[in-house]
Amino acid sequence: MTAALTIKAPNGRQTLFGCAPSTLTSIYQDHVNMAVWERQPSTSLTMECQTLLAKTGGTGHRLALSTNKLRHLDKALPGLAPYPQLKADIRLLAEMYSCLFGLRTIGLRLTPLNGSMCPRFHVDRVPCRLITTYVGTATEWLPHDRVDRSKLGVGSNGLSDAESGLYLAPRAVQTLNPGDVALLKGEAWEGNEGAGLVHRSPTVDAGQQRLLLTLDSI
Repeated sequence: MTAALTIKAPNGRQTLFGCAPSTLTSIYQDHVNMAVWERQPSTSLTMECQTLLAKTGGTGHRLALSTNKLRHLDKALPGLAPYPQLKADIRLLAEMYSCLFGLRTIGLRLTPLNGSMCPRFHVDRVPCRLITTYVGTATEWLPHDRVDRSKLGVGSNGLSDAESGLYLAPRAVQTLNPGDVALLKGEAWEGNEGAGLVHRSPTVDAGQQRLLLTLDSI
């Protein structure tokens, strides 16, 4: 098994990558603001997701889900009945997420995208969000030590991220891989104020689509 890889930020937060699901538990370390379980989605799962995108016409799912109903996901998400691999993976990730944080209810979004949902770099005002991209380009992010946070939001003075000085060079922008499961620590995590993971949705080229799953605590 490959050892976890840590991307270090001097005097700040770090991102930790690993090939085992246990990598996600590192999010509880004070110096980690993103933990990534690197995984390669199966061919059958990818094919199901591509079929879903072709058939739904952009219809997604957004709901609050009691964790005691995860074993009966068909009732909460009846539209996923034709996609057993995707349904099983959503249940697996939801169970892992709720167990890791001791949750009784989670917020679930399965979102087909033809464009960028959040095209500007930003931080989430939540404790910790799970993100995985099943199809298409995955989430972009900036290491903690390569961000001038004063340029986020209104601090950009109306300039684009590339022009505002938020980051100094294009090579600072990192991209997750499809299939990666990432826990992004937000601004509402106790002790992480001012250090939420800075990220954005990637640009989606014409004719391309993404399928994104996010989980939040409620």
